[in-house]
Amino acid sequence: MQPSKDISRLIEIMAALRHPETGCPWDIEQSFETIKPYTIEEAYEVSDAIERGDMDDLCDELGDLLLQVVFHARMAEEAGEFSFGDVVNAITTKMIRRHPHVFARSAADTPDAVKRQWDEIKQAEKRERAERRSRRGITEDFNSGFLGSVQRSFPALTEALKLQERAAKVGFDWSTPEPILDKIEEEIGELRVALREGDQAKVSDELGDLIFAVVNIGRHVKADPEQAVRGTNTKFRRRFSHIEHVLEAEGETLEAATLERMEEIWQAAKAIERAVTSGVE
Repeated sequence: MQPSKDISRLIEIMAALRHPETGCPWDIEQSFETIKPYTIEEAYEVSDAIERGDMDDLCDELGDLLLQVVFHARMAEEAGEFSFGDVVNAITTKMIRRHPHVFARSAADTPDAVKRQWDEIKQAEKRERAERRSRRGITEDFNSGFLGSVQRSFPALTEALKLQERAAKVGFDWSTPEPILDKIEEEIGELRVALREGDQAKVSDELGDLIFAVVNIGRHVKADPEQAVRGTNTKFRRRFSHIEHVLEAEGETLEAATLERMEEIWQAAKAIERAVTSGVE
C-alpha cells in the first residue's frame, strides 16, 4: 500500500484497517460513538492550526479530519446505510442546489437576494429532512420546540449555557445564585452515591448533571463557563510547566518525582502568582 493524492487510496486504507480478519484490532472495534470524540478533537485541531497560522500543521490536521469522515463513512457502509460516495454526492447536491445563481439561472444578483434565496432553499431542505426522518421512524427532533434554536453542534458548555439562557426567557430559572449552590451540593452527593455503587453509566450521568449546574452558577454570576475553564486551563499549564522546570533544574524528572514533591512545587507556583498579581516583590 503506497501513499497517494487520490482519495480512493484513503478509502482503500480505511477498508483494509476495518477488515474483520486482517485489519487493525483497534480500528475494527470502533463505532460511531467511540470515534465521535476524535472527530470533534480533529476539528478543534484544524481551528488551532488556523489560529496559529501554521500552514504545515493545517495541511496535516485537515488530513486527520478527512480521515474521520472516511472512517464514519466506512462504518456506515458496513452497516448498509451509506458510503463515502453518498457523502460526496449529498454535499455536492446541496452546494449546487443552494447556489442556483452560480450553477443555474437565478435572479439573485445581490448579497441580500442571495441570502433570501439561501434561506428559502434551506427551509425546503428541512422539510425534505423531516420527511426522511419520518420514513425512518425517527420522531424526536431537537430542532423543534422552544429550545430548537439552540444548536446541538455547540461545544457542550456553550450549549448548556444557551439552553439555560433560553429557558430563563420564560421564567424557568432561579432568581438568585444561592439555590444553585445548593443544587451543586445535591449533585455532588448524587455523584458520590454513583461512585460508591460503581455504576459507570450513572457516574457519567451524575457528572453531567453536576457540570450543568456549575454552568448555571457561572451564568448567574456573569462568568462565561467556556472562558472560565479556558482561563483555568492556562493556569494549569503554567503551574505544571513550573513543576517541570523546577524538577529539571534539580536533576529530577516528572516520572520519578513523588506526588508530594510535585504538590509542594505547585503551591510555590501559586504563591508566586499571588505575589505577582498583588504587586508584591
